[in-house]
Amino acid sequence: MAVEREVRLRALLRERLGHERAVDTLCALCVAELAVTGAGIVLLVRAGALVTVAASDPRMRRVDELQLICGDGPCVEAFSTRGPVLEPDLGSSSAGRWPGFAHGAAEMGVRAVFAFPLQVGAIRLGALDLYRDKTGPLAEGELTDALLLADAATRALLELQDAASGGDGPGPLDEPSLWSPEVHQATGRVMVQRGVGAQEALLRLRARAFSRDVQVTEIAREVLDGTLRFDSPAGDEREES
Repeated sequence: MAVEREVRLRALLRERLGHERAVDTLCALCVAELAVTGAGIVLLVRAGALVTVAASDPRMRRVDELQLICGDGPCVEAFSTRGPVLEPDLGSSSAGRWPGFAHGAAEMGVRAVFAFPLQVGAIRLGALDLYRDKTGPLAEGELTDALLLADAATRALLELQDAASGGDGPGPLDEPSLWSPEVHQATGRVMVQRGVGAQEALLRLRARAFSRDVQVTEIAREVLDGTLRFDSPAGDEREES
């Protein structure tokens, strides 16, 4: 039965991933096929950072982004350890190892998180995050389905990536909205303003976007037109009037 299930999931992925926003379709498929409230996908991009590339809805995208801004959470741990991270109750003591994420996610109504690494052998692409608005573990059948879907998603993403690269082999993926020319330029400007590296400059842009619930490209444009600066003596971002 598990083999038949995997074949069906792979067929669904091949059928639905042949368009520009394939990863969005993948998140929707996770919600449809699994007993979860929402899903998100984080991938490794060419800058060596994990970024949220898709989510089943805006709230799930914010929860995913929260993990990356805090630098902790199930998806970060799943990617680092190369194994599933299952947290059926974000209010439990075990979730205390992610203090920033657990508190923030609970405030957004998330009660359980299940993260699965997207990887094949030594190749790590990112992680698949599944969210629930109620506590409780995944049932045995649900866990099996989630593992099958994560594996099928990994292989589908590798195929898409290989096709996009002309068969040059797998490597880090790019998120168009994150690595737009505006974000590249704004990251460089923040690096100069704050005297920091690219990773920290990008993190500051993303944190600002998260706090205002807007896309990072919008923050980047404000940095480029001078209405938003990151060189305040107090160390906080400031907006020009």
